[in-house]
Amino acid sequence: MKKTILSAFVIASMAFVACGPSAEEKAATEKAKQDSIAAVEAEAAAKAAEDSMKAAQEAEAAAMKAAEDSMKMKAMQDSMDALSGKMKNMEQKAKAVKAKEKKVKEAYQEQSKGKG
Repeated sequence: MKKTILSAFVIASMAFVACGPSAEEKAATEKAKQDSIAAVEAEAAAKAAEDSMKAAQEAEAAAMKAAEDSMKMKAMQDSMDALSGKMKNMEQKAKAVKAKEKKVKEAYQEQSKGKG
């Protein structure tokens, strides 16, 4: 009876061990796990590189817009300066015309006094 029980126990133990994963299966499972981790890491690295490129492109676009805006502001300032110079010139001409008008008016009044 002891031999039968012992034999049954040994057979059950062997069956239990035999039903578990083999060394190859364990290695394959571990390799699949490592491959999965590597794929996730590679995907994260690719996403980070893509985000970095996108950020660099946005920064470049912002710098170009800033330069363009700066050139527009410079052009506007130049135009305003030119208009300011023209206004000063026109004011000087207007003063000269008023001075001539005053002289003509005074001369006319002097002439009118002489006749009257």
